[in-house]
Amino acid sequence: MQPGQVENALIVEQIQLGPMENFVYIVGSTETREVALVDPAWDIDALLNLLDEKDYKLTAALVTHYHPDHIGGSFSGNAISGLAELMEQRPVKVYAHKSEAEGVRKVTGISESDIVKVDSGDTLRLGEIEVEFLHTPGHTPGSQCFRIKNTLVSGDTLFIQGCGRVDLPGSNVEDMYHSLKKLAALPDDTLLLPGHHYSTAPNATMGETKAHNPYLRIDDLATWRNIMG
Repeated sequence: MQPGQVENALIVEQIQLGPMENFVYIVGSTETREVALVDPAWDIDALLNLLDEKDYKLTAALVTHYHPDHIGGSFSGNAISGLAELMEQRPVKVYAHKSEAEGVRKVTGISESDIVKVDSGDTLRLGEIEVEFLHTPGHTPGSQCFRIKNTLVSGDTLFIQGCGRVDLPGSNVEDMYHSLKKLAALPDDTLLLPGHHYSTAPNATMGETKAHNPYLRIDDLATWRNIMG
């Protein structure tokens, strides 16, 4: 695991786990030590041990989308540790977009009562830190990102040099185009934290991403459709 950083009042830790180079994030408040785990999967025991070592208080789990490499469940015949194990050991509310909640429940088997259904623009407070939920469909119908101060946790919507696949069940080419335009409008100094380590750098600013990510330089929907299929 590769812990990230603690800056000012905001805790942000970036942890790479699993054979698919997933990033799990710890975000929260330095003042109250309240934190949320973003897309907890692959090694729940290690994640909880890290929280305990740093005296963080887990109060929520945030879900970018329902794919098993991000929240656990069955994948290619193998069981991946994730939300189900987290709820057994350290039960907290799980925040998923309202369009993704049923998928999260089916993949993980957690109770519907454990899931808080959110919409774009809703917020969650972790101590004095506010998390804003941004609906960014395309990779899945209920994919969402989390904007926390000047940081964006983007899941599989936007990578530093690419974007999430749009050839999977529930994917939508046109929705992804509009979601990427939405994210590209964020300030250039926003720190982008993607869902996978798919480039040489684990994170970048939005300005750097817009300069080097070819998917953010497509300016019309017709060209986008031709390229993405």
